[in-house]
Amino acid sequence: MTAPRFRGTVLPDGEARDVYVIEGRITYEPQTGAETVAQGWIVPGLVDAHNHLGLEDHGAVDDAETEQQAIADRDSGALLLRDCGSPADTRWVHERDDLPRLIRAGRHVARTRRYIRNYAHEVEPDELVETVAGEARAGDGWVKLVGDWISRDTGDLAPSFPAEDFAAAIAAAHENGAKVTAHCFGTDVLSGLLDAGIDCLEHGTGLSEDHLEQMVAGDVALVPTVLQTAKFPEFADAGRAKFPDYAATMEDLYRRRRDVLLAAHEAGVALYVGTDGGGSGRHGALSEEIRAMIDFGLPAADVVAAASWKGREWLGWNAGLDEGDPADFVVFDADPREDLTTLTRPACVVLRGAVVASR
Repeated sequence: MTAPRFRGTVLPDGEARDVYVIEGRITYEPQTGAETVAQGWIVPGLVDAHNHLGLEDHGAVDDAETEQQAIADRDSGALLLRDCGSPADTRWVHERDDLPRLIRAGRHVARTRRYIRNYAHEVEPDELVETVAGEARAGDGWVKLVGDWISRDTGDLAPSFPAEDFAAAIAAAHENGAKVTAHCFGTDVLSGLLDAGIDCLEHGTGLSEDHLEQMVAGDVALVPTVLQTAKFPEFADAGRAKFPDYAATMEDLYRRRRDVLLAAHEAGVALYVGTDGGGSGRHGALSEEIRAMIDFGLPAADVVAAASWKGREWLGWNAGLDEGDPADFVVFDADPREDLTTLTRPACVVLRGAVVASR
């Protein structure tokens, strides 16, 4: 069989090379009779670091819909997905060579009646540690906590569990070989999670300067989901009549979200790119999330790196495209750090050595 050849500038090194694929892996050794499949800028497979494969607004979807979600992500160039909670059993995705690589967090873990219906394991504090330990053992190295949500008792955002229970749960996850991330809109939950050694925060609109310093010191990542936090005015309007304090909080978080993200970048917090696809986000929207982060003022080169080689390295995959690495990459017509529009139209998507999408 003739080996495929991909010709162009290989990122992140920026060297013009011919990339060949043999048995699903990259080689730079010239192959006799190789045929050029695509030319352009060759980028390690993109990463959606906050994805909900198998989830929609009302809970789990069937395998057929999950497949379509995964294909939408794949065709956008997102070849590595970090699941941030799904009630669907998506382990079967691992068996499909034509679908993105998936790092599962299992099901969200939330407080009883304190999250979106049909999404999470809803538990009380005395059940939290056991539930988290079980999800750690069942997943692919991550557990997703719901850090805060609206409390009907206070009428505002509030931590889902006491700080000491969060700490015990995070310790249990670590003991079972999993990292922990948490949904966090507000401020009050953050100190307890950071003190407990959490590994990542999602959204993070309530972060203060002190929190950012603690994140840098503890190597805690942030996935800001800018497209999701743009919906805060909608959330405020939906809750205003019944929970005016909550509405005011969400409006305040919306006003300061850009400043928080820029401060996180300035402080040196590790930032990654996630669409929230499958919850209230849309699958296949990674280029839109990249654009939204850059429109906030983050350097394009940093955001593209976070959505590709740096995100892959963070999640334990090959950061570059070295000899013998898995052949997961995207070919663009232009340098995506200079021309963001090219991210919306991948010329060729290669996953496990096979061309899975092209135009």
